Amino acid sequence: MAQTPNAIRLTGPDQTTARRDLMEKTGKVFLIGAGPGDPDLLTVKALRCLQSAEVVIYDRLVSDEIMELVPKDAVLVPVGKAPKHHMVPQEGINELLVEHAHKATTIVRLKGGDPFIFGRGSEEAQRLVEAGIPFEVVPGITAAQGCSTSLHVPLTHRGMATGVRYVTGHCRNDVPLDLNWSSLADEATTLVVYMGLAAIEQISRELIANGMRADIPVLAISKGTTKDERHVLADLRSIHQVAKQAELKAPTLFIIGEVASFTGQLHVDEGTPIATPAKEAAHG
Repeated sequence: MAQTPNAIRLTGPDQTTARRDLMEKTGKVFLIGAGPGDPDLLTVKALRCLQSAEVVIYDRLVSDEIMELVPKDAVLVPVGKAPKHHMVPQEGINELLVEHAHKATTIVRLKGGDPFIFGRGSEEAQRLVEAGIPFEVVPGITAAQGCSTSLHVPLTHRGMATGVRYVTGHCRNDVPLDLNWSSLADEATTLVVYMGLAAIEQISRELIANGMRADIPVLAISKGTTKDERHVLADLRSIHQVAKQAELKAPTLFIIGEVASFTGQLHVDEGTPIATPAKEAAHG
């Protein structure tokens, strides 16, 4: 069947030339992980990209201290997500990236933690590829690392945990949580649960039902690495009650496993904190 002009697809050198011409007319998108909140935990590359941004499309979990590092003349586009309330759906965020890439030279998509660990950065990357827009991924310190080190709790430790697993406690479109519970109930592996505050009672119940000890320690950290950081330590059977009584707020991360028993142990008096460049910049 003959093709109409609108159905003709370029191949070979013509396709390459057309794609290059399109890219020359668009900006570049940087999918940046902002880390867990402390501006000192930004990578040097993330800070450099952020300070040259013309447009910043940012999540709710990016801390105020990090947002203060954005150029004053940059266009700010909030797309924050809260439990059961998405200001802009993911598909809309994807299209915003494409739209702004046709208007500006340097576009930053700023996410808490790491863009490729429960950050949906790969979905955004897929859309950019479809649109022929150049992009780069700048990794960030994920919440598991930031929160655990903030409290001097290791995620692995010889004789306690030979591995670590990250899982999400929240499913897309709020569908019921359906994880491989028997696999996750491995006491030799530290289990880190992201976005699990609303589901921690179910998570605890399922893990115990699949063989994990009810008295295994669990550390819950709310707003880790920020000035509002709070934490509680309990056992698996009671962590949901303790977290609720403490009125922990999202984002809250749960570290389940023997390593949580290190909470409060690896500490010495440090004296006066040392001022660091990123924090000095954030506070003018």
